Amino acid sequence: MHELTLDELTALLNVFGRAGDSQDAVESDLLIRLKAAHAERSELESLDFDDCLGGACKL
Repeated sequence: MHELTLDELTALLNVFGRAGDSQDAVESDLLIRLKAAHAERSELESLDFDDCLGGACKL
């Protein structure tokens, strides 16, 4: 399966934001999962791998 880029996740969150609140459980679950994926991808892309030399961090 294709993983979404940070830009793609940001675009999807923007679309959800423009659409407004939803009472649909599937849409609400998807929004929660998109927010989590966005946070994880953002954190991963912000890592400076030089900081991980010598076992200072775990990937």
